[in-house]
Amino acid sequence: MTTMPHLKRNMTIPSCESVWCGPSSVISNDDDSASPLHHVSNGSNTPSSSEMGPDAVIIGMTKIPVIENPQYFRSTSSLLKSDTFVQHIKRHNIMLKRELGEGAFGKVFLAECYNLSPEQEKILVAVKTLKEASENARKDFQREAELLTNLQHEHIVTFYGVCVEGDPLIMVFEYMKHGDLNKFLRAHGPDAVLMDGLHTVQVELTQPQMLHIAQQIAAGMVYLASQHFVHRDLATRNCLVGENLLVKIGDFGMSRDVYSTDYYRVGGHTMLPIRWMPPESIMYRKFTTESDVWSLGVVLWEIFTYGKQPWYQLSNNEVIECITQGRVLQRPRTCPKEVYDLMLGCWQREPHMRLNIKEIHTLLQNLARASPVYLDILG
Repeated sequence: MTTMPHLKRNMTIPSCESVWCGPSSVISNDDDSASPLHHVSNGSNTPSSSEMGPDAVIIGMTKIPVIENPQYFRSTSSLLKSDTFVQHIKRHNIMLKRELGEGAFGKVFLAECYNLSPEQEKILVAVKTLKEASENARKDFQREAELLTNLQHEHIVTFYGVCVEGDPLIMVFEYMKHGDLNKFLRAHGPDAVLMDGLHTVQVELTQPQMLHIAQQIAAGMVYLASQHFVHRDLATRNCLVGENLLVKIGDFGMSRDVYSTDYYRVGGHTMLPIRWMPPESIMYRKFTTESDVWSLGVVLWEIFTYGKQPWYQLSNNEVIECITQGRVLQRPRTCPKEVYDLMLGCWQREPHMRLNIKEIHTLLQNLARASPVYLDILG
């Protein structure tokens, strides 16, 4: 059996690996304590000038405070179900195969896991390790595991459990063979071909397949909203692709390293996915289901451009200016008018004017039903 590697703590890497945020209608980061946990609050979170820290964005003559992404999921323990049972997996049942990537938290491995399912002797899994095993990190690890255990949906990456025998601490997730959706989209763009023996096969995603991908992500977001969770970093890089074009929301915190240009670094440690953020999130630190709807609109734009970076022709500061001044992304060349109208419904400046997440899912479902999907070339 492969042993887990000893991971040295890297003191220079920021604590900013996030995927979803905990239960909330509005979430802000006004707590500057050492704890990475951010408290959940309700109501408006427009900061006063006294709250302006060093991590602020200058927009025109106005200094706008920004939010530091939490580590992975965030929640307060009082909002977790009191009877949550996190499955514990024996270390000898985890056999590492190869490294998949590395983030600030530690490394991610492809592994085989034994005795996880009564139907199968072993299954392929993705193993996320925790680099720092301080007392605070262990508490965060436990809270995250409880939170992940409570999130169960066909379009949310499955969390199997933890291994806490010795170091490093381990989380075990299902393995999605095609990796992150952004990479997948780029590999199936207009110029993509696949060698099939001596022949080349065109593997460009079709419009029905794009709609199929989009409605799955929307379904996952409907579920998160029903659980009162705000994602805060929805993007194609944070979705994973499995067999038969199955798409699920969830990643292992690696995207900040692999997709560093998608994040705006402020003050040396704060990292913001501003190209996916609505004006109120950039300006007032407000993150709601409605801000997730804005991000979903950007995800649709990514899908119909085969994974292009939003506002790719602009610098981060120019993007901030565009978004806060009310400009929106242009209609992709391959995008149907109905889908672009849906995007525009996500990008209404006033949060309450945006489409409801359930409406978006229904609209995408209807469009997808009208265009049957053929999955055979994708496996």
